Amino acid sequence: MSKVSTVPFTGTEAQKNELLQVIAEKKNDRGALMPVLQKAQEIYGYLPIEVQTIISNEMNIPLEKVYGVVTFYSQFSLYPKGKYQISVCLGTACYVKGSGDIYDKLQEKLGISGGQCTNDGKFSLDACRCIGACGLAPVLTVNDEVYGRLTVDDIDDILAKYAG
Repeated sequence: MSKVSTVPFTGTEAQKNELLQVIAEKKNDRGALMPVLQKAQEIYGYLPIEVQTIISNEMNIPLEKVYGVVTFYSQFSLYPKGKYQISVCLGTACYVKGSGDIYDKLQEKLGISGGQCTNDGKFSLDACRCIGACGLAPVLTVNDEVYGRLTVDDIDDILAKYAG
């Protein structure tokens, strides 16, 4: 499955101006790239190539370096997050009880890979390592709601709850 986002970039002029102000305040600071990227992700919710290009141009840092930092650190996302953010625990307890199959089924049902968002902006899918609910393994969350003791057969009912 392609890792290219098909969700169009919808940044506003206000967001761009806020980012430019942050860059202006920090660009002469040593090590400013990380805090600028963190603030940019707060502003936009993710770091698409359009935002990375602004940062690259304004800070006079090669785009490939900006991209390299964004893709190296897991705190940054290249894709927007959906209204319903699904996170499947792939920690040991969950994985041995079948969370890998649940994650695969969600990718199939939603038509996206991990880290991506559906074209309608409704769902995004991520994996996590542990949410501290090992006794309920396998576990997933949708926003702040926890679902435990899951099987692949539970996926349709969970998605249907949020499809309306």
